[in-house]
Amino acid sequence: MSATVEKVIEALKYVDDPDLKKDIVTLGMVKDVVVNGKNISFTVVLTTPACPMKDMIHNACLNAVLHYVDKEADVKINMTANVTTKKQTKDETTLRDVKNIIAVASGKGGVGKSTVAANLALALSKQGAKVGLVDADIYGPSQTIMFGVEGDMPGSGDFDGKPKMKPVESYGVKLNSVGFMAGPNQVIALRGPMASKALSQLFFDTVWGELDYLIVDLPPGTGDIQISLCSQIPLTGAIIVCTPQHVALADARKGIALFNLPTINVPILGLVENMAWFTPAELPNNKYYIFGKDGVKNLAAELNIPLLAQIPLVQSIREGSDAGKPSVLDLDSVTAKIMIEMAQNAAQQIAIKNAQVPAEVN
Repeated sequence: MSATVEKVIEALKYVDDPDLKKDIVTLGMVKDVVVNGKNISFTVVLTTPACPMKDMIHNACLNAVLHYVDKEADVKINMTANVTTKKQTKDETTLRDVKNIIAVASGKGGVGKSTVAANLALALSKQGAKVGLVDADIYGPSQTIMFGVEGDMPGSGDFDGKPKMKPVESYGVKLNSVGFMAGPNQVIALRGPMASKALSQLFFDTVWGELDYLIVDLPPGTGDIQISLCSQIPLTGAIIVCTPQHVALADARKGIALFNLPTINVPILGLVENMAWFTPAELPNNKYYIFGKDGVKNLAAELNIPLLAQIPLVQSIREGSDAGKPSVLDLDSVTAKIMIEMAQNAAQQIAIKNAQVPAEVN
């Protein structure tokens, strides 16, 4: 019997999305099935271009068609993506076309939160997502340095006839930061209400356009900025960055507890263990656990929170950040591969969280 569109669709019902626990036909991920003799083509629409299961789903689809339809078929599969969102209400602000807003937070300073935020944004962008980044670290903005745009300024934009800021673009990521508003020797001295107002302007006075992910680099701690963000901004979830030592872990627990408060209730997408170990270049097979071993990994297991990555203490990460060229840009490096895997794991958790709520209201 010859192949038909119906047979192909029935075959693809045997392919499950491993994260969403349903078959890809039921999930509406199969599009544009065409059968012409032994030539079979179709599109699989993933929930993110950074899907870590992309190759596995592709191979499962191929095997299903060959097994259930025609073992001699010439199968062409177009793997594309439409990033999901959990928005359920209309948004008339400049965030209306932003699908997911992700806070990157830490309980204490000095754990590499801003470095993780920059590399996360770039890793998602490099895999085909539309990405923006808000440097909401009001008192210690650093993203202008990390993206190599210290001398730039946001341009003039328009949103529904109202003048707004146009974000600076660097390496394909849209960026706005309070760092653009102060010189390198100027202190940003703002009390709580004024700091919250400045934060609000970064979000709502910037023309972001269509974005799959807007990454927010928060200041460390659990103060006004974090509380204001959670009350004003529709966060998809938060990522907590921490180093392995006990002192940092104690503060990370407080950060997690803040997002878990009933009045805030922002999902924790995962933990990132930064400076997990040190490997000197001359001893590539050695690992030295300067700040302790697996502290964040163990915390993730204890709290049943995904561990998104363990990032080593590597000189090139620091050098790249200082030079305005985050390490993920060197795609052949070991650290870039870790950062990309971190971004894929984060995107995976976002898709899972979004699948747990009704679809967006149009």
